Amino acid sequence: MRSTGQRKISMKYDVIIIGAGVSGAATARELSRYRVRACVLEKEEDVCCGTSKANSGIVHAGYDAKPGTLMAKLNVVGNWHMSELARKLDIPFKRNGSMVVCTKKERLGELEELCDRGQKNGVPGLGILSRGEAIKREPNLADKVVYALYAPTGGIVCPFELNIALAENAYTNGIEFHFNTEVLDIKKIESGFQVRTGKGDYEAKIIVNAAGVYADVFHNMVSKDKMTITPRRGEYMLFDKKVGSLVSSTIFRLPDEMGKGVLATPTVHGNLLVGPTAENLEDKEANDTTAEGLAAIKNQVGKSVKNIPFRQVITSFAGLRACAQTKDFIIEEAADAEGFIDCAGIASPGLSSSPAIGMEVAEMIQEKLHLQPNPTFCSTRKGILHPANLTIKERNALIREKPEYGTIVCRCESVTEGEILDAVRRPLGARTLDGVKRRTRAGMGRCQAGFCSPKVMEILAREWRVSLDQITKCGGSSRIIQGVNKDTWQGDV
Repeated sequence: MRSTGQRKISMKYDVIIIGAGVSGAATARELSRYRVRACVLEKEEDVCCGTSKANSGIVHAGYDAKPGTLMAKLNVVGNWHMSELARKLDIPFKRNGSMVVCTKKERLGELEELCDRGQKNGVPGLGILSRGEAIKREPNLADKVVYALYAPTGGIVCPFELNIALAENAYTNGIEFHFNTEVLDIKKIESGFQVRTGKGDYEAKIIVNAAGVYADVFHNMVSKDKMTITPRRGEYMLFDKKVGSLVSSTIFRLPDEMGKGVLATPTVHGNLLVGPTAENLEDKEANDTTAEGLAAIKNQVGKSVKNIPFRQVITSFAGLRACAQTKDFIIEEAADAEGFIDCAGIASPGLSSSPAIGMEVAEMIQEKLHLQPNPTFCSTRKGILHPANLTIKERNALIREKPEYGTIVCRCESVTEGEILDAVRRPLGARTLDGVKRRTRAGMGRCQAGFCSPKVMEILAREWRVSLDQITKCGGSSRIIQGVNKDTWQGDV
């Protein structure tokens, strides 16, 4: 790396977590229960910018993973803890149940095997439904569906809000977050590890490698036992809220070697979501959608759910799952690098398992460092206030006290200026359009930010005291406009 002429500052911690996705944030929150000097290093401008930002938001029941695996264990534990975690962190979560549909009578045995596997994993309430029973629950199941495995503990959550809430709670309990801080190299030293970044050197006794699709890169810097993480691209289509009630449960097809297949599910915010595809790649940044992938979604989802109105699609997106060669989560200390803890290969059901992943890793660290409880730890966090959730009387009282809650900025999602100000001013506040979007849903509606972007940019510029041309979509070079006169700009659009 070319020298900048500036002296690097060495910052020392007990623990460094690499990656501010849902696994890293969950680990940070659980670690904040103890007296510890710890930080999270994230190369992007915000939390939830990698795998965690682009998934289905499904809280899997736990019947898919092979019994005895970490996936099986942590999925069921994570699912069980999600209700309480959502309540404490003030995020939306719903147990809407899930179905795995079978379209051929001769494949009933596979469905029964899946049910048996779930029972061995400890998933409660599983049962196989006849077509008639399944149709009573989901009238829009495809005509060829003959049986369905029903799991009442399946659920849905907002992946952005879960990730952000975990990080905010960790931060308020003492964990530091360093954004735009890319890890360039890791070396084993006598006292632990030295981490070289674009913003200086860090030292820590323990490293937690929660770097998603890049976890193999960091593991291989310190261990001779090489790891391979394969990025698996999954493409999705998101539909308008007008069709969000097409299904009430999450509908899967029988899984194959590439995963659980294309699903159809409501979201906690009332949309319909279908996807993902599954395509193994080499490029760890290939999160673009393709014509072939979107066509495959249309073809496959119709085999489990009918009457899907594809003219109501409002956006499509893709994400990369971090798939390990072990076909299981890798949560362990590297055999030849004491203190380097891998939290790798966290593909599906990673989001569902995240509460348990955080507990698993934090317990490993506590045992190694003999950490004492944090007497000021607070397990709760208050989310952004949404006036739309209040009664008319309560909303009017709020607007009288804080008039900014009476100004609608995003018409599609009815997001007010007050909510956006909260998103910017709260712990780990938003600095970009995407940061505001993930915290408030401004820009997630039918017009996809076509109307509200200028006003959101103006608020960001005003709050962070920068010129309008410094505001980005997602950090880095993703600036929206060029050529603002900094001497004459007055902060309005």
